[in-house]
Amino acid sequence: MNISQQSAVPPSTRGTRRASARRAELIAIGRRLFADRSYDALSMDDIARQARVAKGLIYYYFQSKRGYYLAIIEDSVTGLVTMAASGDELPPVERVQRTIDSYLRYAEHNQAAYRAIVSGGVGFDAEVHAIRDGVREAIVATIAEGAYGRSDIAPVARMGLLAWVCSVEGAVLAWIDRPDLPRETMCELLVKTLGGAMRAVEELDPAYPAPEPARRGG
Repeated sequence: MNISQQSAVPPSTRGTRRASARRAELIAIGRRLFADRSYDALSMDDIARQARVAKGLIYYYFQSKRGYYLAIIEDSVTGLVTMAASGDELPPVERVQRTIDSYLRYAEHNQAAYRAIVSGGVGFDAEVHAIRDGVREAIVATIAEGAYGRSDIAPVARMGLLAWVCSVEGAVLAWIDRPDLPRETMCELLVKTLGGAMRAVEELDPAYPAPEPARRGG
């Protein structure tokens, strides 16, 4: 954008853009701060000092420490779900594989955010865990759309996919802490374990047949 274009942008719009950029910067800082410390372990003074900003700036954008923390988690959730849900144009089996690969890519490149989403930081936080549960449901819906062509699935199918998602969270946390496997191998492993879950679902509820590669063990 050149100077003449900048001058054509209303001051209020420029101010909104600056505010959005500043808010995003504070959220990125917060992801790092809360990655290995619990909500209660960090005071607003600690946050402001480590972020090298005035405490009042955080209050200005987020109203409270609680508001700041939840904004960090919700922003992380949006990034994960958006990335995992990509690939609508692909055939069902390829879409499922894309979902798993995108999920791993997000965890690999946004480790602090991923830890915050699936473990709620350090300690228990009911509201953050509720957000995490929403992420699980979103991933289940995405996988169901790819595998079965719809997200409104019966209880057996839903629980089978949910159990798989919960196991994936623990495995991926271990993987990003100690990445002994290349992402491609990790993705293939998760695809195969998903196939096992889908075959189990089919045995219990034939209305939800596993995709053909899953039947062959892929």
